[in-house]
Amino acid sequence: MTKSVIKGLVAGVALSALTAGAGFAQEVTIKMHQFLPAQANVPKDVLEVWADNVEKASEGRIKVERYHAMALGGTPPELMDQAIDGIADVVWTVVGYTPGRYPTTEVFELPFMVSDAREASCAYWKMFDEHMKDGEFADLKIIGTWVHGPGMFHTAEPVETPEDLQGMKIRGGSRLVNDLLTRVGAEPIGMPVPAVAEGLSKGVIDGTTIPWEVTYALKVPELVTNHTEFEGPALYNLTFVLAMNKEKYESLSDENKAAIDANAGLEFSVFAGGTQADADGPARQVAVDLGNNIITVSEEDAKAAWDPIVNPMYSEWAAGMENGDALIEEAKSLMQQCGADMANIDTYGKM
Repeated sequence: MTKSVIKGLVAGVALSALTAGAGFAQEVTIKMHQFLPAQANVPKDVLEVWADNVEKASEGRIKVERYHAMALGGTPPELMDQAIDGIADVVWTVVGYTPGRYPTTEVFELPFMVSDAREASCAYWKMFDEHMKDGEFADLKIIGTWVHGPGMFHTAEPVETPEDLQGMKIRGGSRLVNDLLTRVGAEPIGMPVPAVAEGLSKGVIDGTTIPWEVTYALKVPELVTNHTEFEGPALYNLTFVLAMNKEKYESLSDENKAAIDANAGLEFSVFAGGTQADADGPARQVAVDLGNNIITVSEEDAKAAWDPIVNPMYSEWAAGMENGDALIEEAKSLMQQCGADMANIDTYGKM
């Protein structure tokens, strides 16, 4: 054999080995898109942790590119379709930004339904797995489902009773929250949370409904001086998903699917909801340090003044759902069960 032939054979073998190695490694880039600035709590403490863990679990085969504050274009209500259409590979979004498309998730948005974000996020995942995975969310790979901490009011004028909201323009984040606002006498203004700061500064809205944790990133305590929180079950909660394009997931190797799956599901959902709720305290302290007026409605006063007005939402929501009453009772039961077993569930990132 001539030297040139031998060199050719050696080169061919080497190329084949490299190709086989590359095929095994399967370098994959995943574009993750969401609506908040990078320094906000969820991107910083939940999504970055998830992305880093996926890269680590895949031993570097998967790279997660992080696009914050709608950097890939579009608006927050378009994020779910961006995941379905493959504009982004993974999105984090408020389910209520697409009203009516995922109605079962709304069971956790009913007023005075949720007492603990970890328990509700756990129950939400269990109900997703039972009722939504092959139904409402069949065209997506859902990685996590969770709720934020207690929803509350942040307003230009003090709010202690529903009468105080009469005529106020208040931003709401979902169909059910806007329904609640209407019932208590406010004028609901639908807008994604990134628009809240501008809406408050320009007087387009008189206040907003959001949990404490996101107020710091939006500078809400600098724009309004009154905050109304509720003891006991939350006035409301919003539901979230971390969702992946299904075709992108299915295109992954088994090893890379395993890296995604290891960072998806019940434990991750509880981690995400719990982490978001844990950020309420430090954000609340910002308002305290500014000397803002924080009104705390007792559980007794909430039952007396607020609950009679908003409680009909339960029967009306149930009437619009198949087995709506059963879904409400299932959510309550699962939250109780999750609370009893939380020590065995709240383990993501702690092993």
